[in-house]
Amino acid sequence: MLTKVQKWGNSLGLRIPKSFAEEAEVKEGSPIDLSVSDGQLVIRPIRQEKYELRKLLAAVTEENLHAEVSTGEAQGLEAW
Repeated sequence: MLTKVQKWGNSLGLRIPKSFAEEAEVKEGSPIDLSVSDGQLVIRPIRQEKYELRKLLAAVTEENLHAEVSTGEAQGLEAW
C-alpha cells in the first residue's frame, strides 16, 4: 500500500490503515519500537507479556515461597 508522510508539528507522521492496525494488533496509544535499519524505517509493536494466575502459581515452590510478614496491630478503622 502506498501512503504519504505528513508534517505533524515539528515531526513527521504516518497514518496506519485500519486493516494494517488490526492485523498488527495496534491501536491508539499502543507502544511501538521505531528504528532505522540499513536506511529503512522499521516499526514493531511492543508486546506486553500477558500473565496467567495459573502459570504464576505453578512457579511457586518451597524454595521461593516467603514467610508471613507481620505489619503490626490494626491502626485506625482497619479490620483484621
